[in-house]
Amino acid sequence: MGLSVDISNDKAKFDVIAKLPHPTTVKGIRSFLGHAGFYRRFIQDFSKIARPMTHLLEKETPFIFSKECIEAFETLKKKLTQAPILVAPDWDLPFEIMCDASNFAVGAVLGQRMTKHFQPIHYASKTMTEAQAHYTTTEKELLVVVFAFEKFRLYLVLSKSIVYTDHSALKYLLAKQDAKPRLLWWILLLQEFDVVIRDKKGTKNLATDHLSRLENPHQNELEKKGITETFPLEALGMVTFRGDNNTPWFADFANYHAGNFAIKRMSSQQKRKFFKDVKHYFWDDPFLCKICADQVIRRCVSGQEAFDILKACHNGPTGGHYGANYTAKKVFDSGFYWPTIYKDAHDFVTRCDICQRQGKISQRDEMPQNSIQVCEIFDMWGIDFMGPFPSSRGNKYILVAVDYLSKWVEAKALPTNDARVVCKFLKSLFSRFGAPRAIISDRGTHFCNDQFSKVMLKYGVTHRLSTAYHPQTSGQVEVSNRGLKRILERTVGENRASWSDKLDDALWAFRTAYKTPIGCTPYKLVYGKACHLPIELDEFGAPSLLLCP
Repeated sequence: MGLSVDISNDKAKFDVIAKLPHPTTVKGIRSFLGHAGFYRRFIQDFSKIARPMTHLLEKETPFIFSKECIEAFETLKKKLTQAPILVAPDWDLPFEIMCDASNFAVGAVLGQRMTKHFQPIHYASKTMTEAQAHYTTTEKELLVVVFAFEKFRLYLVLSKSIVYTDHSALKYLLAKQDAKPRLLWWILLLQEFDVVIRDKKGTKNLATDHLSRLENPHQNELEKKGITETFPLEALGMVTFRGDNNTPWFADFANYHAGNFAIKRMSSQQKRKFFKDVKHYFWDDPFLCKICADQVIRRCVSGQEAFDILKACHNGPTGGHYGANYTAKKVFDSGFYWPTIYKDAHDFVTRCDICQRQGKISQRDEMPQNSIQVCEIFDMWGIDFMGPFPSSRGNKYILVAVDYLSKWVEAKALPTNDARVVCKFLKSLFSRFGAPRAIISDRGTHFCNDQFSKVMLKYGVTHRLSTAYHPQTSGQVEVSNRGLKRILERTVGENRASWSDKLDDALWAFRTAYKTPIGCTPYKLVYGKACHLPIELDEFGAPSLLLCP
């Protein structure tokens, strides 16, 4: 890939400086001198030239922008717009990015250490939107990194990048798997690049600190768009050089392993990236497999096959119509891989007609309302009734029981909601999972009666009751009820009376869905292995690999 240095944007910024009127407040002088001070090593006698202006920053000094101040201001503007303060990139050296964010703007400087000192290649700053200004500190600091990589994408796409930030939490955020959805989306975007994040105090990162606080009076004239939080042509490290849409994204890797053939028209940077990535793949005739970051071997798929797998994992019998992240995790559990799986899953979910017609569960509802500490699995069960529903094979109610540690759910369709069916269900539950230490329920008459109390006494189980004034007591079972109800609403179709036939598939989908509090699926936690989903047993057509001679 041949890249050239584009200085048109720099010229626009220098033109802005050339047309900049002199500051009229102390804050304006401090902002201008802070920005210009980044280039003081390129301006001879910088401190002497700026002395009339710096004098106005002294305490208890009247603000009079005299003729000497105007001359100093015009001299600095002239030197800033004419001196060769930017250098051309050296493609054999790693790039360095200085990032910083304030409460209203972000700033970034791209450069390299060709000598002992950091030398700038490009700089950028942008004002946040009103929504972005309300982000948390961590989100703002990661937003600057995303902004910088989108702005300097042509420089960084095949090169090593070192990011300096004064927010040390970003070093550990890239390896965190249970962050907020917005942070996860940005982390996935950055996976395309070879990124190393290092901590640097704000006092030693003055350039971006000033850029993130720089007032731009021409903001509305130059750039009316907000900060871009998505990357163009997102491929997450995909390497291909063919224009044929039917060619799999992994054809180059397959050709190398199966036929010992590598493309000859790659640049030195592309060769380095290609041979770095190809080590993670191996050929298992007739499929190409990848050893993923979690050391699990997954088969590479593409095109229509990938779409069919995504469709089966989202709205298949055991899909459950979950969101993009959970659907993608279910694809990974099924043993398949392609680079743009998260983006494809997000696009697929947004186009799912059933999901768009139904209400969405908020992030608060996805988490337990109150986490209860338990010692062992199946020690604490929550139990509750759902219904009444339209009659389905004589059943009108669903009795749901959920284990508070593993999030394992048991449910049964029942014609009534009396104590007799509850006791029969509990005996079946105890015979499979053992007698728990406690069972949590509400104060319904089907749970508060003599027959239920005798069963609890017989098996030595403590019965805990929740009240309407503290719904968090049985919060986990309420969350599970909503999840099962949502799955049934999206899978029963027009015939609402068929919900009892779909209950087992809904339970399967719920048990094999990734749960953030436990870091895996309930099935894997209970049985110690991933569940074999129907998608693994289907005979999908193998991707046709074009092996070059």
